[in-house]
Amino acid sequence: MPVYSGKVRELFAPIAPETGLVDESRLLLVASDRISAFDHVLDSPIPDKGAVLTQLSLWWFDQLADLIPHHVLDTRVPDRVAGRAITVRRLRMLPVECIARAYLTGGGLTEYRQSGSVSGVALPAGLQDGSRLPEPIFTPSTKAPAGEHDEPMSFEDVEDELGPDLASRVRDLTLGILDRGNAIAAERGILIADTKVEYGVDPVSLGVGPDDEIDWATVDPDAIQVVLADEVLTPDSSRFWRASQWQPGQPQTSYDKQVLRDWLLSDASGWDRSSGEVPPPLPAEVIALTRARYVEAYEALTGQTFRTPTPQ
Repeated sequence: MPVYSGKVRELFAPIAPETGLVDESRLLLVASDRISAFDHVLDSPIPDKGAVLTQLSLWWFDQLADLIPHHVLDTRVPDRVAGRAITVRRLRMLPVECIARAYLTGGGLTEYRQSGSVSGVALPAGLQDGSRLPEPIFTPSTKAPAGEHDEPMSFEDVEDELGPDLASRVRDLTLGILDRGNAIAAERGILIADTKVEYGVDPVSLGVGPDDEIDWATVDPDAIQVVLADEVLTPDSSRFWRASQWQPGQPQTSYDKQVLRDWLLSDASGWDRSSGEVPPPLPAEVIALTRARYVEAYEALTGQTFRTPTPQ
């Protein structure tokens, strides 16, 4: 049964065969080949993207298992979504986008140029696009409804939203995930500039129903087991750069969707980001290059050859 359709993923509630009723404890999470940029879902899908994100997330969940439990229950799924879907625990998601940065770029760079800080974290003067930060920083943002922009949050804002204990836990977990990710990726010639992580909590442990309102700041911290959810350290949730070509002060060679962002912002696209209009379809060469970068990231990190999934 369909539950939710997002920019990239679809959620379905399985039907329990023994009762014929919806199984409220789990979900089928399906990653599509849709791709978004600048808060728009583009008309041009990227072939195999959903499979790359799913398979790479599964690999990373294994690398992070000693840091935090994850939401995956089963990789056996219906044939029509083979390779790009998993069965997961049904969680209540925390209402904060948890972001960690090891390098300065993107929205963080824009904010730094305006204020000298990112999400309330003061940074040294003179940093450039691509500069390595003195130490990784936690730069959370709001979770805006579809079509709206996420807004930067200070750590104090997160404490107000989640309570001091839970805010500290997700900050430390997010920084720990980026640190572990960079330690592994560096051995494979990749720098992870920044990453966004999603966390959830089992509603049963909180004693609430699937639709009950939760005031996170008042929940007993001892009742909360934070679970890593959605995707992790993929080209959609992170910026991957080629370590051999990293040089501050210029755009970096990336393994993520920066190639299509660059095309959309170029004169070749004819699109004005400030116009409010939907971006144009991507040309075939940009689609092919984006797919190639996603596959290259998967293969470089995992050491495995990517193969398009086929029904078993």
